[in-house]
Amino acid sequence: MNLDVFEKQHTGIKFKLSAADKPYVCQYCNSAYVKESTLAVHMCEQKRRHMAKSEKHVQLGYQTYVRFFQLSQKAKTTKTYEEFAKSQYYNAFVKFGSFLHNVNPLYLDRYIDFVVTSGVKLDHWCREELYYQYVLDLIKKEPAEVALQRSIATMMDWADVNNSQWNHYFKYVSLNRSVYDIKDGKISPWLVLNSESGRSMLSKFNDEQLNIIFEVMNPDFWAKRFRTYPADLTLVKQVIDEGTL
Repeated sequence: MNLDVFEKQHTGIKFKLSAADKPYVCQYCNSAYVKESTLAVHMCEQKRRHMAKSEKHVQLGYQTYVRFFQLSQKAKTTKTYEEFAKSQYYNAFVKFGSFLHNVNPLYLDRYIDFVVTSGVKLDHWCREELYYQYVLDLIKKEPAEVALQRSIATMMDWADVNNSQWNHYFKYVSLNRSVYDIKDGKISPWLVLNSESGRSMLSKFNDEQLNIIFEVMNPDFWAKRFRTYPADLTLVKQVIDEGTL
């Protein structure tokens, strides 16, 4: 064994190993080890980030990181995952990725673009009020047909889980579930306010629940929108009649 240093101490002799005696080197942080097994269990921050690469929330964070540089920095080349892993903002973007994974926002790509161009600081991207602002703007402008498709898809998902029929949603869904489906834009006011079963469900909400959905369900706004878009209203009523809602 080659030795760079040979020194005596009070309790005996201490050997300091040379680089040649530590052949197993971490590719991420350059730490060297005598045994391959020690390298295998070694975990530095960069190794951890690369091992987490395929996790959904990390991928969402990386997707947002790439989009940030495309929109805000006008990057001409796509940022690599290696660049992302070495970024000082890695943890903040991954945190936002976890938020996206948990919230499952309407139109993911569109929401990422909204956040990136919002002017809001990265540390504040996980705030629910920012997502609510996005949803509120979206549902007030989108075509009725798109809103109907998303609402019915939500109702079908509920029916699958509860062994029911999608058009029984307004009759049997838990009120708390329906409140947040409405607030999150998954159930549209187009359907709720124009169907007998939807209005009946609304009548069961308590004051707190009504306050939660008030901005989404603002009756003055929707009464004006229904008058402004009679063709959309006709389509909605046709769907309601065919679905016996």
